[in-house]
Amino acid sequence: MATRSKKKARRSRKSSPIWQAPLKRAMRYLFRGLLAVALIVLALIGLGSVLNPPTTPYMLSESRRLGGVSQEWVGLSDVTPTMARAVVAAEDANFCQHWGFDLPAIKQAIADGGNRGASTISQQTVKNVYLWHGRNYTRKALEALLTPVLEAVWSKERIVEVYLNVAEFDEGVFGVKAAARHYFGVAPDQLSDVQAARLAAILPDPKGRSASRPSDFVRKRTRSILSGAATIGKDGRSACFES
Repeated sequence: MATRSKKKARRSRKSSPIWQAPLKRAMRYLFRGLLAVALIVLALIGLGSVLNPPTTPYMLSESRRLGGVSQEWVGLSDVTPTMARAVVAAEDANFCQHWGFDLPAIKQAIADGGNRGASTISQQTVKNVYLWHGRNYTRKALEALLTPVLEAVWSKERIVEVYLNVAEFDEGVFGVKAAARHYFGVAPDQLSDVQAARLAAILPDPKGRSASRPSDFVRKRTRSILSGAATIGKDGRSACFES
């Protein structure tokens, strides 16, 4: 009986397709590789909650193209409070109320035929710090995976702080400190309410708009942002990033 069982086992092994073993090895290596990448990304996000990113992929590419960029880190406490409220009012008014995705804004964008953006400040921070720019489904998928992780690890205040320090405000000008000096010749804590709102107004198109030489559109958007910033300050929608 034992001999028969051994013969059946040998026949079973012989009948297995010859490609199964290499495929299993490949799948095992792929799994290990993906796990390693996931752990590295989690580690980077964890470090980003306490360490300021020295640069970003987009900043590096722009620095190579332009021969250098202007950027200097500044803590959120050293930026005029209106600046943070202005960018939130302009880009993501419900920032304090969501976990990374503004579902009502996404639904509205779909209803509008995709002609308006619905990316939250959290999504934009993930893109700016860890990914690359451009309309790409792979990048959008990674952004969707990483945004909830960022929200779970970072505080809302930290997200706004990093966003303000890595956002592009003009060609080669990154971060609110460089932007305040570039456009108005002042420190970020000396920005007036109107100046802060103008900086927020140019963020969707920093290379096509100017905060120091505002078009009629930028002036109109500035007024709208000032009103929105005052509103979220009064109704509590700025409480999560203001100490």
